[in-house]
Amino acid sequence: MKVFLETERMLLRQFTFDDVDDVLALDTEREVRRFVEDGEPVNREEIESTIEHWMGYYSRSDSFGFWAAIEKSSGQFLGWFHFRPREGRPADEPELGYRLVSAAWGKGFATEGSRALIDNGFASTDIACVVAETMAVHWASRRVMEKAGMRHIRSFPTEWPVRLPGDEHGEVEYAITRAEWETSSGAA
Repeated sequence: MKVFLETERMLLRQFTFDDVDDVLALDTEREVRRFVEDGEPVNREEIESTIEHWMGYYSRSDSFGFWAAIEKSSGQFLGWFHFRPREGRPADEPELGYRLVSAAWGKGFATEGSRALIDNGFASTDIACVVAETMAVHWASRRVMEKAGMRHIRSFPTEWPVRLPGDEHGEVEYAITRAEWETSSGAA
């Protein structure tokens, strides 16, 4: 399995079909699904299709994709991170995202992985800024974005086909520009 990035406590590596059971377990955790998509668990066939889609990134880009987060000390699957171009937006403004098993929450893994992807993105590509979005009421995810050096850019209403608790408050967008990253990281 190809490792994309290594942090102090994690490996971010390419997905394989051997990860189906881990992703299925992640996406059948009710608390994990609380703020995403329709809030409902998915089935094995949907996970297989999702992983196949994620694996397609590896042949198209050395910088963008979805990666399995593995705890180095235990070898446990923690969840996933993505760093990818957003549909309909400039290619130099990729989106950062993450989803972790609830047992990994509150331990700094989301911030650690987010910082690593942001640092790698700015250091190895010509991106202008990195963005991330979440539901306005998802305070834990918002805090991760702030700890990763991102700042609140805007709040906006959303229309979902299935209602999720708190979706009436809309979404928020966070971002960090190259100049902000260079100043904060000392890369300037």
